[in-house]
Amino acid sequence: MYFCSNYALAVLFCVVCMFCWGSWGNTQKLAGKSWRYELFYWDYVIGLLLFSLAAGLTLGSAGANPEWGFLANLKSSCGPNWLWPLAAGVVFNLSNILLSAAIAVAGMSVAFPVGVGLALVGGTMFNYLQDGKGVLALIAGGLALIVTSIVCNALAFKAKQKAAGAAADASATRKGLVLAIFAGLLMMWFSPLVNKVVDMTFMEGVVAPRAGMMTPYTGFFVFSVGIFLSNFIWNTIAMKKPVSGEPVALGAYFKGGFPIHLVGALGGVIWGLGTLLSFVTAGAAGKAISYALGQGATLVSALWGILVWKEFAGAPKTSHALNAAMLVLFVAGLALLVLAGG
Repeated sequence: MYFCSNYALAVLFCVVCMFCWGSWGNTQKLAGKSWRYELFYWDYVIGLLLFSLAAGLTLGSAGANPEWGFLANLKSSCGPNWLWPLAAGVVFNLSNILLSAAIAVAGMSVAFPVGVGLALVGGTMFNYLQDGKGVLALIAGGLALIVTSIVCNALAFKAKQKAAGAAADASATRKGLVLAIFAGLLMMWFSPLVNKVVDMTFMEGVVAPRAGMMTPYTGFFVFSVGIFLSNFIWNTIAMKKPVSGEPVALGAYFKGGFPIHLVGALGGVIWGLGTLLSFVTAGAAGKAISYALGQGATLVSALWGILVWKEFAGAPKTSHALNAAMLVLFVAGLALLVLAGG
């Protein structure tokens, strides 16, 4: 079983996690050209579940002591401890559906900085309370810079809407902001809930979970199961009561071709890879640092929205200046988080 125990390598993996978490939304944008996000989300969840199972059966099992392998750990940890990652999956799924709705309404460069930014701050502090790793003053300073960068992004979009004078667009943006805020307030809980029962302790010369606890691969899989099961509730509601457009019938899902389903599944795999890396690196970097660095995804997603999807095309100079400030502040905040863990 692979487990990261080197801080420098853990930081590198956290950067990969950051790009994964900040890039999966592109698959929704691609599918969204001809596919409702509610339908996309079914494939996203299926892709995530299959990836978590494949990761457990390969990296989570290869070279592991039979007592700590993926399947053995699933059996030995089965009980009340499963409730924590299952609950994390239920909570995360609702938050991610709200975030997907926010992306559909207001775009990546608004939904991600607000929703994921809030999740970053809350989730980092909750994770820090679990293991206490990292320099608290540097963590707080890094989070303060990141929050400021989020405010800059929100102001940049407000300036764009004001200059455009499009009331309908402004209304959609407000709806997207509200959805993103609720998504962030829920999303901040998923990592602390999973990390509560994921444990890799140095014992007798090896790194292994304590009795009844889970490896990162087991926790990730049970978390994914919670997402999959809850999707029959949350996404069904989203299809019947959409935030925009007409209700979507479940039968519409089966009318999509293989390529469109593959795009959604790819989105789940991309996000799943980032999430697994976040859990695998939590021991070396600390739960708070690992989670916070991964949530630098906000910066990545904002860049995708600005540079690739041209969501700020035609915006005034004020918007561009605020976005530049957002990037500088965000990078500075992430640098402080790296120092906090080192």
